[in-house]
Amino acid sequence: MPGENLTRIEAEERAALVTVHDYDVVLDVTTGPEVFKTTTTVRFAAATPGASTFIDAITAAVHSVTLNGVELDPAEVSDGVRIQLPNLAAENELVVVADGNYMNTGEGLHRFVDPVDDEVYLYTQFEVPDSRRMFAVFEQPDLKATFRFTLTAPSHWEVVSNSPTPEPELHASTRRADDVSKATWAFSPTPRISSYITALVAGPYHVVRDELTSADGRTIPLGVFSRKSLAEHLDADYIFEKTKQGFEYFEAKFDVPYPFEKYDQMFVPEYNAGAMENAGAVTFTEFYVFRSKVTDAVRERRVVTILHELAHMWFGDLVTMKWWNDLWLNESFAEWASTIATAEATEWTEAWTTFNSMEKSWAYRQDQLPSTHPVVATINDLEDVLVNFDGITYAKGGSVLKQLVAWVGVDAFFAGVSAYFKKHSWGNTTLADLLAELEIASGRDLSAWSGLWLETAGVNTLRPEIETDASGTVTSFAVLQSAIDEHPTIRPHRLAIGFYNLSGGKLVREHRVELDVDGERTEVAELAGLARPDLVLLNDDDLAYAKIRLDEASHGVALANLSAIEDPLARALVWSSVWDATRDAETRATDYLALVLGNIASETESTTLRIVLANANLAASAYTAPERRAEARAALADGYWKLAQEAAPGSDAQFQFVMNFAAIAEAGSHVDDLAALYDGSRTLEGLEIDTDLGWELLIALVAAGRAGDAEVDERLASDNTATGQQSAAHARAAIPTPEGKQRAWASLIDVDTATNTVVRETAEGFLRGDTALLEPFVGPYFEMLERIWEERSYAIAEKLVDGLYPSPLANRALADASRAWLDAHPDVPALRRLVIERLAGVDRALEVQQRDAQ
Repeated sequence: MPGENLTRIEAEERAALVTVHDYDVVLDVTTGPEVFKTTTTVRFAAATPGASTFIDAITAAVHSVTLNGVELDPAEVSDGVRIQLPNLAAENELVVVADGNYMNTGEGLHRFVDPVDDEVYLYTQFEVPDSRRMFAVFEQPDLKATFRFTLTAPSHWEVVSNSPTPEPELHASTRRADDVSKATWAFSPTPRISSYITALVAGPYHVVRDELTSADGRTIPLGVFSRKSLAEHLDADYIFEKTKQGFEYFEAKFDVPYPFEKYDQMFVPEYNAGAMENAGAVTFTEFYVFRSKVTDAVRERRVVTILHELAHMWFGDLVTMKWWNDLWLNESFAEWASTIATAEATEWTEAWTTFNSMEKSWAYRQDQLPSTHPVVATINDLEDVLVNFDGITYAKGGSVLKQLVAWVGVDAFFAGVSAYFKKHSWGNTTLADLLAELEIASGRDLSAWSGLWLETAGVNTLRPEIETDASGTVTSFAVLQSAIDEHPTIRPHRLAIGFYNLSGGKLVREHRVELDVDGERTEVAELAGLARPDLVLLNDDDLAYAKIRLDEASHGVALANLSAIEDPLARALVWSSVWDATRDAETRATDYLALVLGNIASETESTTLRIVLANANLAASAYTAPERRAEARAALADGYWKLAQEAAPGSDAQFQFVMNFAAIAEAGSHVDDLAALYDGSRTLEGLEIDTDLGWELLIALVAAGRAGDAEVDERLASDNTATGQQSAAHARAAIPTPEGKQRAWASLIDVDTATNTVVRETAEGFLRGDTALLEPFVGPYFEMLERIWEERSYAIAEKLVDGLYPSPLANRALADASRAWLDAHPDVPALRRLVIERLAGVDRALEVQQRDAQ
């Protein structure tokens, strides 16, 4: 809607005029399933009396607007998105009475009805611009204020906000047996925080409580919440254990006590993200309540996510970015901090290996898209920031911070961060404020470093250049650095070089040197005179952010002995290097698949296993030459089935091989084995076909044409839960017929009733199976884009634009259609970016297919 897209210029002008003191927000969620009552009283100062401004309020209806005691006509000052505020005084009081819409998109105040017991659950998700869906607010991060929430709700509910939950006041008039009892919770004011980290979570949640002692001696109450129907699966003791480890680590390293009064962690339904750092009231996706077996990769990721959000309590909540161009710093710091905390304070000691396999691979992919941007991105408006929750903001930023830590030293880095928190508590900052403290702590001038790393885009490639004499002694060693023409910046890198030799059947590091690399060529004199090792590994220990290439001899040794590399991080670096070379059309996709099937059985790190198998699925489905694709997919599916049978019973590897076999089983020759696994006539020792794995197998059978609506109905009847309904939507959309695909398409495009999670699952099922079934949807896809972008909320529109793009076709016709649409639609930048990124994936696939055909 017009006015929803706040610009940076508007925000700067409003911040220059307005200083917000406090909000009183009174809500009533007992008024029915469509809307809730919301009354906002906000007190603020105006630098220029007589000036005008606006407050953000996305509403169903505005009943009254009172500014400094004067009634304003809602029809004149409100358009459903903004409320105009004329003739301000030096000090102002605004009261807005309105109805707000409950959302089912994971934005604003989300309302969910549990199909298990018909209980209603509410939660908020406000980042970036959605607190305005619940109350009238100056929606920008630098207009901090205190917030006092008062909520009327059913009296049997749990109610959580940023401040500790007060004792509710029961409504005497509703104590009749034939009426739902109501109560009102009046929270105390929050500290001075930004609106996007306020929160309200309400419903008959199951709660487990604990406490810890903060570094300053305070008792910090802890709570872990889930829906009642998931209570039996909530491992609260483990979550508390990781939380306490994180508290101890961060309070010691930051030298600043936890800044809020309590810490609640709530696992909520139909969540769009992994989690959100609401001050003292963190919300998480319910995916992290494990009702069935999950991979160790997911279990580790949950720990990293818990510590990521905890790190935000200091970096983001206590000290907050002034504007969204520093979103990267907020998220990147939490990525880096949560990884080092996971590695040093929990049992997941190989977290940096996981970071390499998952985060860095994401960053490298994003940084090679046409839409790549500097880490410090230009954020002109809210639409810019919404599409910037990407691999640059999170993963490249986190990787660059890891490089910065190597550059200044970890002790100096933590000292600078501590000084930054102490100096800017409860305020708003820019990147320059942090760099100033790091320069003081480290004694290094970071201006040039910042310009090269944070203000330019693109990823460099590093290669070794090695000369030896007849005896195999290194006579010269250099590191060569290159960049692509579009992003030609050559950067300084702090990195290590490892020399590995075969010993006792293992590839073991026998020498390591750490140095600064800069320019297009860096001589490494200290390596001259050493015997040339079997494997030379640039960026050993993964300090730098750069794509790495192996020299020819090392490449051969690595491919022949990949599973023999003893160190899991070194092994992940080699896996990543070979995958990068495959994506860059330097190595054939067919050869990559052979490497995977020949070496993956011995991989010990769950996330490395997860990422490599996902890469193999993509390579077989999109990167192999079209004429051999069916053969490649069949070989991979059959290879997964063989690996699953040979894996240790009950192991993480066995589970992952079965899951990936199911993902492409229709391409192989073992669909009968899949069906037998599903019906129980075939078993694998140690493998339990639990609820969620059963759905994965059924979806695979549907995609293979061996099951359909009847089987989905039958399974849903035994698992009529939120997750079951989402899996059923996925399965139905995977039916491999024109009618099945059309039904799935219509359920998302012709009507706007599906929740955010059902949209996501339906889109995944729609793209599954025979790619020929997607060809009739290329035209309709581009025809619907502008309408969907204009009519749907951002969370839904993005899922439809990304999720329905028929990328499995990976052919020239799709690329041509994409370019034609982009040529005809130059004026929708955020939407264009999503399409440009999808097109880039097709262009890369075409290039890699050509290399595979050679």
